[in-house]
Amino acid sequence: MTDYMIELRNVTKRYGSIVANDHINLSIRRGELMTLLGPSGCGKTTALRCITGHNIPDEGRVFIDGQDMTEVPTHKRELGMVFQNFALFPHMTVFENVEFPLMIRGLSKAERRERVMEALRLIRMEGYEKHYPRQISGGQQQRVGLARALVYHPKVLLLDEPLSNLDAKLREEMRFEIRDLIDRLGITAVYVTHDQAEALALSDRVAVMHAGRIEQVGTPDEIYDSPQSRFVADFIGLSDFIEGKVTAVDTNQGRATIRVDDLEVVIPAGPGMTLGRNVLLFIRPNNVELWPASHQGGINVFPGVVSKMTYLGDRADYRIKMGEGLILRVQTDGKVRFEEGENVKIHLPVNFCRTIVE
Repeated sequence: MTDYMIELRNVTKRYGSIVANDHINLSIRRGELMTLLGPSGCGKTTALRCITGHNIPDEGRVFIDGQDMTEVPTHKRELGMVFQNFALFPHMTVFENVEFPLMIRGLSKAERRERVMEALRLIRMEGYEKHYPRQISGGQQQRVGLARALVYHPKVLLLDEPLSNLDAKLREEMRFEIRDLIDRLGITAVYVTHDQAEALALSDRVAVMHAGRIEQVGTPDEIYDSPQSRFVADFIGLSDFIEGKVTAVDTNQGRATIRVDDLEVVIPAGPGMTLGRNVLLFIRPNNVELWPASHQGGINVFPGVVSKMTYLGDRADYRIKMGEGLILRVQTDGKVRFEEGENVKIHLPVNFCRTIVE
């Protein structure tokens, strides 16, 4: 038995001149929740539809549970699917909606009832069997959609933007419920979303997609802390980008220095760090420190001016002008406030500076 429940091998899908999936290779482990993350039009739903069988790749193969399923019809792939629009039948009760996949598979009435009630207990919807979709909330409707996808014990659960129709608070609650449910079942799941917070909160691993390709695959920590391209760094969370040139490398200290206009910034010496090399430094705004102008200097401490301050409730968001044309975004806990036009000191902690060698 293979370690992987799903494998996409060199999968390419075209729509006329548009390449929606461009030679995608992705292996999803058994019991893993893998999220396909990216902006609209990046190819994540196309990749999901190649897994479900709704799309047949123009090139490459799709394997499920070690079997080549590239041209096997959707209904023979043993997959459970949860959609963005819930897709519940309005004229059917909750019980009938969940029961429907079992009816078309020809299970007996007694077995259908047992499995439906088991699925409703899983999603904590016992007592709602006789309700119609219009009589329950959006979050409850999404739970019913989950129960219907799980009721016939599929090998894989596929979720396509399942929370995008819910309000922000309910979306946050449901993401934890979905994670808990998948953990309890031990099922393999593929989750499609454009929401970065959702992906980071839910996933065992994340595949970040852009322009039909997979840019990076990794754990949420790896994707956030060590992005391998500017796109990933920019798409996942907030980033300040600083372009510079390497002017010194200290291999003993594991540090390098880059020149940015008239500033010299000390950074960790990463792979490929050679003198004269152009690098892209990035740092998260919440990792930058903001101090009063009277603060004494130090490594990576530079003068700046507050060009804009925005109050965000639990934090303050600043735009700090440094030198001639460099503007950095900084987010603080807001306990100490700085006003627009105020002179400040800005600190870029060396251990939070990351680089992408260009």
